[in-house]
Amino acid sequence: MQAMRYFLDTHDRARGSFPAQLSPEEFEVFFAQYETACQAEGVIPLRTHVGFAEGRAFCLNLAPDAESVRRAHERVGLPCDDISEVTTATPGDTFFRRRA
Repeated sequence: MQAMRYFLDTHDRARGSFPAQLSPEEFEVFFAQYETACQAEGVIPLRTHVGFAEGRAFCLNLAPDAESVRRAHERVGLPCDDISEVTTATPGDTFFRRRA
């Protein structure tokens, strides 16, 4: 199996990378299409945070590389402003690395 890493991508209506109008119901339909595109590109969508009123979205994915994430978005016609490789920093991620 190919190594997977975390990637966070951003979308902003003000930058033209988020639809002008998008309801929660429309987003559900769109997200189903995005999941299909992700599967084709070997990307696993983990979480998406959407601010409908602000026209912004933040997507957290597991993927082999940033280009796979970009291609998945291109398949559904949604450009990304940025794609960044990230690590997680939750108590669960750091707890076992702490010294007693």
